[in-house]
Amino acid sequence: MSFQAYLDTIEDKTGLTPRQLFELARQKGFVDASVQAGEILEWLKADYGLGRGHGMALVHVIKQGPGISSKHVGTTGAHSDESKTLWLDGKASKPGP
Repeated sequence: MSFQAYLDTIEDKTGLTPRQLFELARQKGFVDASVQAGEILEWLKADYGLGRGHGMALVHVIKQGPGISSKHVGTTGAHSDESKTLWLDGKASKPGP
């Protein structure tokens, strides 16, 4: 599953875009460098029922922003992403190919 696919699935499961979840995390103080991933994962599981895999995708966005490594961009593997910048504003507003 691509990184973007994880974020799209999170939107399906929660009804919130990744950007909305980022904003909620910011309000809770989770963007602070001292906050550990485990704290964020606990919140995501308790409030939204997200498992570790999906939660870690969102932890990346919360802690590091929408940029990802170009390692898998444009590859043919299961983890291939189209861009090294993730779309956070929801599937409905994502620009088409």
